[in-house]
Amino acid sequence: MHGQPARQPDLPDLHDITMTPRKYGFHGTLKPPFKLRDGRTVAALEKAVAELAASLAPAICDGLALTTLGRFLALTPYGDTEALQRVATACVSALDGFRAPASDTELARRRKSGLTARQDALLAQWGYPYVMEEFRFHLTLSGQLPEPEITAWSDTVRKVLPALPAPFILDQIALCGEREDGHFEMLHRYTLAG
Repeated sequence: MHGQPARQPDLPDLHDITMTPRKYGFHGTLKPPFKLRDGRTVAALEKAVAELAASLAPAICDGLALTTLGRFLALTPYGDTEALQRVATACVSALDGFRAPASDTELARRRKSGLTARQDALLAQWGYPYVMEEFRFHLTLSGQLPEPEITAWSDTVRKVLPALPAPFILDQIALCGEREDGHFEMLHRYTLAG
């Protein structure tokens, strides 16, 4: 069901550590969230995403693994990820005409995290610093964890994860929107058919 909470394993404190990613739903971001540019419509964006998906071949890598990214847990691909990069790059560049320019406040907030020169250039061009060669596909499982708890949570999550796909095949992309309550909701799913 779209925009509905998913059932979680019954583990103490799991609700707390998954609070942040639950707002966005279980997904892998290919193009960072953006506001529509003035004069652009959701209908036109949907058409553009459909055309893009029809032109892109599915992406395949060896599989997914539970990893630690900074202080949060995620599923990340392993093996050759060039095809995933290709899909993400196409989503960022082909749909950028729909993105409203980042505000000065947003740019300043992003720059506070200490970007490299290349990340700052990507931020200026695409509105986000972790795109193109700085992009790393991941499926977020937790919010930031206290450093001493990362290993324990990793062991706990590993025990309740279902079998992870090997190979991992990305053969669809989805267009999502943010609801008034701040949660994300899938608007449409598109099959990669190129």
